[in-house]
Amino acid sequence: MSLIKCEQLSKSYGSKLALNSVSIELSSGSPIALVGPNGAGKTTLFSLLCGYLLPSSGSVTILGEKPSSKALLGKVSSLPQDATLDPNLNLITQFTLFGTLQGLTAKAAKDEGLRVLSLVGLSDVSEQKPQSLSHGMGKRASIAQALIGSPQLVLLDEPTAGLDPANAKVIRDLVKTLSTDITFVISSHNLDELEKLCDQVLYLDQGQLGQSVSIQENLTDEYITVSMQSCDKTQLISEISAINGVNSVTQKQEDEFLIHYSANDVIELEVQLFQLFSQNNWRYRAILKGRSLEDKLFS
Repeated sequence: MSLIKCEQLSKSYGSKLALNSVSIELSSGSPIALVGPNGAGKTTLFSLLCGYLLPSSGSVTILGEKPSSKALLGKVSSLPQDATLDPNLNLITQFTLFGTLQGLTAKAAKDEGLRVLSLVGLSDVSEQKPQSLSHGMGKRASIAQALIGSPQLVLLDEPTAGLDPANAKVIRDLVKTLSTDITFVISSHNLDELEKLCDQVLYLDQGQLGQSVSIQENLTDEYITVSMQSCDKTQLISEISAINGVNSVTQKQEDEFLIHYSANDVIELEVQLFQLFSQNNWRYRAILKGRSLEDKLFS
């Protein structure tokens, strides 16, 4: 059974078509990324998956059920980008309430609240109110709230937006750890972050599904992406292009270069690159097998 299945799913707001005949079928497993420009329809798609909105046409099911079905109670959760907790209640009181709304007894709900707060490293502030928390801690608390009841599907909208690098890493590590039991669908503009977390990437633009790519496909692509710290860019392009089997070298950004090559004709290309860098005293930042997510989506 598919985790998520959309068939010709459309949603209109008056004369504005926000989502236009989107058909996707997703399975449980690794985190899935949802990307696209502002106004592409990502929030509308999330709202349809959560059952907050009804489609104008087409259909959507989660685990074979309509999003509004009682059978999905506790199995699907979401965290909108600007979600906030009640400032008047401490965390454990709120989480206990959320648990009881899912059908847990008061004691079981409190235990569940303490469990999810522990998952995000906030056990020691369970008696505090949201206003006393830092921005990073508040975001972690909101994510904990979305984990109550051990849902099978969690939708996260910009989960690390506005966070410092340390707190962003905490969120990424949490998602990685929980991905063995929970499938996360993550909407974000941060492609570098999604590349670290996700395998499958869905690209929405103007309400339509533009493409779906797999980051793991990079492992077999005949591409190498090189990020340089210091080098003579013109000479680098010239010398790499001269290597037998290299088809092209394209400067994608100021210090990033995409090498397209024939795997059958190149022997240990990475070794040859390291030798080239050493001979010219050039310093590199990273070498990526395949193309970056940005390049796969927008080239």
